[in-house]
Amino acid sequence: MRQRVVRMALVAALVALVLLAVPLALVIRASFFADERGELERDAMAAVIHVSPDFAAGDPVELPPGQSEGRLGVYDTALRLRAGTGPSTADTATRRALAGAMVQQSARSELVAAVPVSHNERVIGVVRAAISTRSVWNRILTAWAALLAAALVALGAAILVARRQARALTAPLESLSRASLAIADGDLSARAATCGINEIDHVADTHNAMVQRLAQLLHHEKNFTANASHQLRTPLTGLQLGLEQALTTPATNLRAAIEDALEHARHLNDTIDEVLQLAQAETATFSRTTFQPVGELLERAERRWHGPLAQDGRRIRFTLDPAATSLPVPGRTTEQILEILLNNAHRHGRGTVTVTLRDMGAALAVDVTDEGNLALHPKALFERGTTTGPGEGIGLALAKDLADTAGARLSLTHTAPTTFTLLLPHTE
Repeated sequence: MRQRVVRMALVAALVALVLLAVPLALVIRASFFADERGELERDAMAAVIHVSPDFAAGDPVELPPGQSEGRLGVYDTALRLRAGTGPSTADTATRRALAGAMVQQSARSELVAAVPVSHNERVIGVVRAAISTRSVWNRILTAWAALLAAALVALGAAILVARRQARALTAPLESLSRASLAIADGDLSARAATCGINEIDHVADTHNAMVQRLAQLLHHEKNFTANASHQLRTPLTGLQLGLEQALTTPATNLRAAIEDALEHARHLNDTIDEVLQLAQAETATFSRTTFQPVGELLERAERRWHGPLAQDGRRIRFTLDPAATSLPVPGRTTEQILEILLNNAHRHGRGTVTVTLRDMGAALAVDVTDEGNLALHPKALFERGTTTGPGEGIGLALAKDLADTAGARLSLTHTAPTTFTLLLPHTE
């Protein structure tokens, strides 16, 4: 592209030089010939003064030296050369001048100016001044050579400017190309730099916005896979274990087992919807969310987690503000966040798990506390991949994303005992 820009600039410069130089060369040619004709006329007029009235009687004539390299000659009325230089017999211009008018003539080899010499209103002779056209053309060619040299200098300057401008124009595009190649190789952090040229900067900004959007989409897709794996594993395992227990235990209440399986299936369906909503929308609003009384959500959470914690010899306890249990909250989002916090307390905490519901006036606060101590740095808690293992290091980051999309806030409020607090704003 750089060579193309240079070629286009050179073509433009050449066209401009030709359009300027050709008319200028013609003007120089016309000007040189006009100057020579004027100088011949002045020389002839100056010689007329030196021709005395006695010229017709045969007195000799002393001509002044010509102010140019032309030749001066004086002819009598018989058209014979009486003094100076010139053809022995008068030419056409000299004969025409005998009629009493000044004559200029351009021949192939000479420029001629003929001026009549008058006395008592009678023409007594003619002064002829002439110069070779070759000498005029020599001066014209010299001037044209100077013009050509100036044009070549201008063309050289145009080449230097074109190369510099080509570098200035193509460098940002080459940088944009390198950034695009880096992105094609998988480096989504590559960005095109600005250069100060509005049009190219606009392209770079559009390119960067496109890459940023693409990176976000890929990030959402990656997070969706991890979120789905993390959130579906536990309910699926619970559903599978419940159905296997119902099949292998003869005295099992099948109705209760089916109801429990349906509860797990409903929870799975809600989990899938919530994960899909998080992956497809950058921001969610309460208007797109189904609201439920917070008390009902906490009751379902107690039914789901009482058994798993009891199997490990642990308890779950709920401390609820009676006036707050009927207040509506985003149902599926709040349920998913509680599920993650309780699962985190089950897997990484110790002792009794306490869930506290408080009305803070402008918001509802749900605290999830266990008797363990925080082992990780608080700033790393909500970062993905903090812990290792299949599906680990995702839950708290997912819970924070869910809270952000619902306009809520999830934070660590105590490290000993470990306490997470979910603040849910009141809705009208």
